[in-house]
Amino acid sequence: MRNIDIFRETRETNISLSLNLDGTGKTDINTDIPFFDHILTSWAYHGRFDLVIKATGDTQMGPHHMIEDIGVVLGSAFSQAVGDGSGIARFGHAVIPMDEAKADVCVDVGGRAYFLFDATFVHALEGRIEPSLIRHFFESFSVNARITLHMSVHGENEHHKAEALFKACGISLSRAVQIIDQRIPSTKGVL
Repeated sequence: MRNIDIFRETRETNISLSLNLDGTGKTDINTDIPFFDHILTSWAYHGRFDLVIKATGDTQMGPHHMIEDIGVVLGSAFSQAVGDGSGIARFGHAVIPMDEAKADVCVDVGGRAYFLFDATFVHALEGRIEPSLIRHFFESFSVNARITLHMSVHGENEHHKAEALFKACGISLSRAVQIIDQRIPSTKGVL
């Protein structure tokens, strides 16, 4: 089982997270930021990951610390769950529409962090989520997961663009961590 439980406490947040890469998309997420809970649920559901997050923190100050720290913790859990990468497909890609928005995400779960983000969010999202926090979440996730993550989205509606990105990311990662054989997916013999 590629199932990881992590607990992280700082002066700003207190996060308990459980991630199962071999799940069915079951979620129980409470970050005190309802829209963030919604898009994290979409990420897990469409990626078919089981995800439990119980988080409290200084959200009365705004959502920045919570969103950043969830990215850090979820990325760390993802990296630990992948382990040495034995047998995974390694690469994944998805293009997902949501009404007028279209997201394109590709990943390399190869042990090297790199992040590219081609998206423009003009207005804050529900729950006072500043546009830059979507990028910041994915960058924090990518660095801590030790993956290459390329993302782009185009559209008019900020909610649709954000949700399409989260869905496309979940599906891409699900394809990348699918077990296809027993070998390390690198000509170097190690990720």
